Amino acid sequence: MTATQYLADWQPYPFNILETRLEFDLAPKGTKVRSEIRLQGDKPADLVLDGAGLQTLSLRIDGVEIAETDRIFEGERLTIPAAALPEGSFTFSAEVAIDPEANTTLEGLYLSGGMFCTQCEAEGFRHITWYPDRPDVMAPFHVTIRSEKPVLLSNGNPVRREPGLAEWHDPWPKPSYLFALVAGNLVSIDDHFTTASGAPVDLHVWVREGDQDRAGYAMEALKRSMRWDEEVYGREYDLEVFNLVAVDDFNMGAMENKGLNIFNSKLVLASADTATDLDYERIEGVIGHEYFHNWTGDRITCRDWFQLCLKEGLTVFRDQQFTSDMRSAAVKRIQDVQTLRARQFREDQGPLSHPPRPDHYQEINNFYTATVYEKGAEVIGMLKRLIGDAEYYKALDLYFTRHDGQACTIEDWIKVFEDATGRDLTQFKRWYTDAGTPELTMSESWNDGTLTLTFRQDTAPTPGQTQKPPRVIPVALGLISPNGDEALPTTVLELTETEQNFSFHHLGARPVVSLLRGFSAPVVLRREISAEAQALLLAHDTDSFTRWEAGHDLALDALIARARGEHGGRAYIDAIGALLEHGAEDPAFTALCLALPGEEEIATALSDRGQIPDPDAIHRARDGFAAEIAATHQDALARLYAEMAPNGPYQPDAEGAARRSLRLASLVLLSHLDEGDRALVLFGIAENMTERFGALGQLVAAGRARESLELFRQEFAKNRLVMDKWFMVQTHRASPETAVERAAALAARDDFDWKNPNRFRALLGGFAANHAGFHRADGAGYDFYADWLIKLDPLNPQTTARMCTAFETWRSYDAGRQEKARAALTRIAATPGLSRNTSEMVTRILAGKG
Repeated sequence: MTATQYLADWQPYPFNILETRLEFDLAPKGTKVRSEIRLQGDKPADLVLDGAGLQTLSLRIDGVEIAETDRIFEGERLTIPAAALPEGSFTFSAEVAIDPEANTTLEGLYLSGGMFCTQCEAEGFRHITWYPDRPDVMAPFHVTIRSEKPVLLSNGNPVRREPGLAEWHDPWPKPSYLFALVAGNLVSIDDHFTTASGAPVDLHVWVREGDQDRAGYAMEALKRSMRWDEEVYGREYDLEVFNLVAVDDFNMGAMENKGLNIFNSKLVLASADTATDLDYERIEGVIGHEYFHNWTGDRITCRDWFQLCLKEGLTVFRDQQFTSDMRSAAVKRIQDVQTLRARQFREDQGPLSHPPRPDHYQEINNFYTATVYEKGAEVIGMLKRLIGDAEYYKALDLYFTRHDGQACTIEDWIKVFEDATGRDLTQFKRWYTDAGTPELTMSESWNDGTLTLTFRQDTAPTPGQTQKPPRVIPVALGLISPNGDEALPTTVLELTETEQNFSFHHLGARPVVSLLRGFSAPVVLRREISAEAQALLLAHDTDSFTRWEAGHDLALDALIARARGEHGGRAYIDAIGALLEHGAEDPAFTALCLALPGEEEIATALSDRGQIPDPDAIHRARDGFAAEIAATHQDALARLYAEMAPNGPYQPDAEGAARRSLRLASLVLLSHLDEGDRALVLFGIAENMTERFGALGQLVAAGRARESLELFRQEFAKNRLVMDKWFMVQTHRASPETAVERAAALAARDDFDWKNPNRFRALLGGFAANHAGFHRADGAGYDFYADWLIKLDPLNPQTTARMCTAFETWRSYDAGRQEKARAALTRIAATPGLSRNTSEMVTRILAGKG
C-alpha cells in the first residue's frame, strides 16, 4: 500500500522546466525513449523524478553520465542530490527502455490492437520516462517519433513528417499528464474550422480502416463544440491542428491531451444501425467535454491532484451547458440529476464519501469519482445561480485572464469570484471541503394569507469529518395556486444558517410550494406533501424539473409501499393518465415521467427510511406496479406507441430522439401485458439501433430473446461495440433467478475478451446493475463478481478498483446478504499481490458503516 498523500504536505517543485524534448523509437517489446529536460533552479535543491517499470539505460546531467553514487532509487522515485547538480540552469537527459506490449494496465505507453497509444492521467507518464510527474510542473514539449507505423501523432503542431518519422512541437506549457502519442495504421476523416478571429484549424478524426463511415458525427460534434465555446465563453482554439483518435482499449471515456484527444472508440463511432440515441448524445457530450478542457484543464490546469475537481467539475458543468443548448435543457437537467442521485448521492452516503476536494488520498486513480465530477459541476451551478449569469461570465473572463498558463487551486477559483463580484465566499467554499449530502427539511405554516416556510439543514457525519457547519444553499422555489396558476414565479432563497424562516404575504389561497426548482442545490429534500399536491405539481408546475420530481416521488412512494407488502400508487396512476392525454406534445418529458424509479433507488429510499431493503420484493413490486399502470392506460400507451413510430429516415437529433424515447417508454410498460409481442415485432422491423436494441431488452426481460439474440449476434459478430451491447443486455435484463448463471455462461465464451475494458464493463457492469440478480440471497452474485475482479486486478488495477463500487451499499441489506458480501470482499482483500488501487477501495468499503 502506498503512503497516504496529504494536501497539507504539498510543496512547490524547486525547478522550472524550460523545455522538454522526447524521442521515441517505437517497438512492441523494446521501445526506447530519450528525454532531455532543461531545468532552471533558483537555489540548491535535490532533483526528484518519477519513474515506474523503466529499464534505465543512461542518466546524464549536461551530457555527463551521473555517477552511480548520485542515483538514489526509492520505489518509483529517483533522487539526484543537489550537490551533484550545477548551479542555475542545466539539462537532465535519460534513455530508458519500456515494453508497451506487456503493458496491460493501459497506463503510460501501451499497445491496442497493434496501435501504440498513451494514457498519462493521472500518473501514467512515469511509465514512459523519468520526469517530475506532477500537474504543477509545466513545459513546452518537442517530440520526435520513429516508427514503421504510417500515422505518427503527438501534441501541438506538426514540425516535420517523412516516412518513418514525425516531429511535433507544443508551444503551450503543459504538465506531463497531458502528453500524448499515437502511432498506428489509421485513416482519418478531415475537415477544417475557422476561429472567430480568422485562424484556420485542420481537423482530423482518426479511426481504424473500415470505421471511417461511423466517424462523421464525431467530427460534426467537434465543430459544434468549438463554435459553442467561442460564442458562450469567448474561448478560441489555439493550435494549427486538432486531432481526435479512437482507441479500442481505454480505461476511461476519453482524455483531453493538448491538441490530441484520445477517445474510447465507443465515444466516437456511430451510425444509425449500430448506435442508439443515448450513444449519439454521449458522443456529442464527451467530445464537447474533452474539447472544453483545452481552456479548463490544459491552458489552466490544477496545481495538484487534490484540486482535480477544479478542472473536472468546471468542464462537466460546461459540457452540461453545451448539451442543454444542443438538445433539451429541461430533459438534460433531469437526466443530470438522475445521474447525480444514482452515483454521487450513493457515494456520499457510504464508506467512499469524500469532499469534491479531498485532503488526502492513497491512490489518485480512485478519486476520479462522481463527487469530483458531477458534484463538482453542481457546486459551480450553485455559484452561477447565486451570483447570476452576467456576474458568472464576468468572473470566468477574469479567471482566464488571470490564470492562463498556470496550475491553480480551489482558493484561486474562489478568489476570482470574490474579486469579480465583491462577495465573501468563505462559507460557500465548504461545498468543496466538506463531504456528505446536506439534508434539507422544510415545514410550512399558513395563517390568514401568509405562508411561512421553515428550512433546516443537516449533514450527517462522514469518514474523517464529524462536524458539519451549515453551508450556503440556494433554494429556488415558486408557488402554485390550487387552480394551477403560478402565484409566485421562481425566487431564489439563500440559506446560510442551520435554520431559517421565510414568509410570503397577501396570498389569496394556500398554494403548493414548488420547491428546489431546477434542482438548485444537491441536497436531499424532506417535506410533508400530499399525493394530491404532488399530482397538482405534475399537472401544472411551470418548472420542468419539479414537475417531473412530483411524478417521480409519487411513483417512488408507491413502490416503497408495495415493496413492504402494502398497496399504493393510485394517485400516480391517475396523474399519469392525465399526462398521457397530451404526451405527444412533449415526448421526451413524458418518457421521463413514465420511467419508474430503478430498483437500486428504491432500495436506497427504503434504507434512508430505516428499513432493510429486500431486493426480491423490490423487483416484484416494480414489475407488478408497471403491469398495473399498463393495464390501466393500455389504450393511451398503445396510441402513443403508434404515434411515435418513425416518420422519416433516422436522424440523431433531439426531436427524433424524443419521439423514440416515448415510443420505447410505452413499449416497456406494454410489454408487461403482451409478454413481449410488440417487442418481437419491433425487433424485426426496426431500422435503427435505438428501437432494435430497446426491443431486444424487452425480449430478454420477458424470457423470449433466444432467437433474437442469435440473429443480433450473427449480424454484429464483427462489430466490437455492438457486441458489447449484446453482452450487457443479457446480464442486465436477465431474470434475477438466472442472472448469475447467464453471466457465467457469457463469461465462458471465446468472444468474451475480458482484458478489454469495454467488454469487461459490459458483462460485469451489466450484471452489477441487475439489482436483484447481483444481490441474490445465496451470495452467488457476490462470489461471481469477486472472482472476476480478482482475475482482472493483476492486469488492469484501475478498472478493477472502479468496479469495486458495486459493493459499496452492502451494509444496507439483511444479515445473510451482509455476511456473504463481507466474505466476498474479504476474499478480494486477501488476494496475494492485490494492487494498491483495489486494496484501497476494498479496505474502505469493508471499513465503512452502513
